[in-house]
Amino acid sequence: MKKATTKKKKSFWKNVFRYKALLLMVLPGFVWFIFFFYIPVLANVVAFKNFHYSAGGFFQSLKESPWVGFDNFKYLFASNDAWLITRNTIGYNLVFLAFNVFFAIAFAIVMSELRNKKLVKVYHTMSLLPYFLSWVVIQYFLGAFLNPDRGLINSLIVQHGGKGIMWYSTTTWWPFILLFMSVWKGLGYNSIIYYASIMGISDTYYEAAMVDGASKWQQIKNITIPQLLPMMSVLLIINIGNIFRSDFGLFYQLPKNSGALYEVTNVLDTYVYNSLTATGDIGMASAASLYQSVVGTCILLITNAIVRRMDPDGALF
Repeated sequence: MKKATTKKKKSFWKNVFRYKALLLMVLPGFVWFIFFFYIPVLANVVAFKNFHYSAGGFFQSLKESPWVGFDNFKYLFASNDAWLITRNTIGYNLVFLAFNVFFAIAFAIVMSELRNKKLVKVYHTMSLLPYFLSWVVIQYFLGAFLNPDRGLINSLIVQHGGKGIMWYSTTTWWPFILLFMSVWKGLGYNSIIYYASIMGISDTYYEAAMVDGASKWQQIKNITIPQLLPMMSVLLIINIGNIFRSDFGLFYQLPKNSGALYEVTNVLDTYVYNSLTATGDIGMASAASLYQSVVGTCILLITNAIVRRMDPDGALF
């Protein structure tokens, strides 16, 4: 038994030495996950305490703060906005997921059909540029269109005899604005994986289809999309796990945190931030974050189990 254990240890260190270059490449990401994901998990205990920061530092404050059990969670769910923020969070994420997947796949297919590879690179670069812009910068660009007094859209409306719209106090258009901006910003990034998957499909499938007289749409329908299904399943599972999390910048920066728009822009993340800045209740904010993580994990596991039962090769694990 000892010999087997010794062999395993030698084999482990032998592999470490053999793949040292690859392990060094992974090391920064590994350290980042440890410090920003795994160590902070220990602070989830704050969600069950009436936490108040003192001069003694975080750990001293954590030690002295009294236990309150599930009171922080009760405060979150007893709020009048509990149903509103839950509905907005889940509803927007489901719509964003459907539209982002559809347009990402459509864009990837269009790019794969172009024969001019230089143009493909140009289009990919152009589509990726919005992804690297922060929502703060995009908010200024959007303001140039939606400014009630000098905005481009209101100027065009007034020139054609209409009445300008108070964009930052009218809820009607914001679900569509948020959807459009989400798709526009993530289109290039979301399409990269699908484009790479399409490029990995063997040409023999398409050659056989052309011999059989299949049209371009039939090739896409019967070859491209079925070949993308495993990748779609994995990405769907990952995105479903984040269905209780929202893009904070999208919902906070673009509407400028306007109170008049809370009915359609207030989601769990912005609600927690606004509550934290207004009341300073760190325990409630931690409870909301823990609630997001636990529910998201449960949804991810359930979704993965369903996909594994339907198609074992399409499951994440």
